[in-house]
Amino acid sequence: MTRKISLIGVPMHLGQKIKGVDMGPSAIRYAGVRERLESLNYDISDLGNIEIPKEDKTENLTHLSEIASVNEQLAKTVNQEVKKGQYPIILGGDHSIAIGTLAGLYPHYDNLGVIWYDAHGDINTPETSPSGNIHGMPLAASLGMGHPELTNILASSPKVKPENIVLIGIRDLDTAEKQIIKDLKIKTYTMHEIDLLGMPTVISETLNYLKDKTDGIHLSFDLDGLDPIEAPGVGTPVPGGLTYRESHLTMELLSDSGLITSAEFVEVNPMLDVKSKTVNITVGLISSLMGEKLK
Repeated sequence: MTRKISLIGVPMHLGQKIKGVDMGPSAIRYAGVRERLESLNYDISDLGNIEIPKEDKTENLTHLSEIASVNEQLAKTVNQEVKKGQYPIILGGDHSIAIGTLAGLYPHYDNLGVIWYDAHGDINTPETSPSGNIHGMPLAASLGMGHPELTNILASSPKVKPENIVLIGIRDLDTAEKQIIKDLKIKTYTMHEIDLLGMPTVISETLNYLKDKTDGIHLSFDLDGLDPIEAPGVGTPVPGGLTYRESHLTMELLSDSGLITSAEFVEVNPMLDVKSKTVNITVGLISSLMGEKLK
């Protein structure tokens, strides 16, 4: 693993209707993410934030052009940083930013793997989405499904293959999403499977499933994957989620594998947080992913 990390903030809130996730990158920085990573002997380049345009409420698909523009900028930034040998960590912002992250990683991998750690599948299209919110569409867009402004960022090809994706922590899917996941045969661990198997088995199976057929694995971590009792500062909380201990263990196991090549942490909403609980958890999870140990 490279010892050079690029932090990229994307204070995007346009992918959903609840304000506050735009404050996520600043809150994570304020909570000391850079200092924690530097204490692990990483060379940190903080690139600041991608600029977010003003809202345009005239479009049918909510904020399509602005979200596409931000993701285009993010994709170019991620692409440049990977070219330089940097390990990109993207701080969100709502989960629509994953469109740009995966588009920026795409040129560097023949078979990029994705671990999608989330309460939701985020695999709706404009036709299936009940809300029209693009933060529920990034995985679909990265698979080449959806509006061309989202699917064609940097390249017209799909950025990831369905057989190279693993969903973990899922417990809230729309009817159409269930069918899409079934049709594409995307490997999925709902909370039911996690409760039955335990996280060590889930992560072991995930890595075994991905390691031989991918040449890099991206972690897309939505904080609403955790139970809202543990992480209250998220926009779309779903009860019955993962604990901090389970998530911390996951980060340690992923770190030990040496297979994770990039990561993003999204949907942190300081306006809904309680005494910075979610923000501090996020910093701890990032640090664990990058190798922080108790001994």
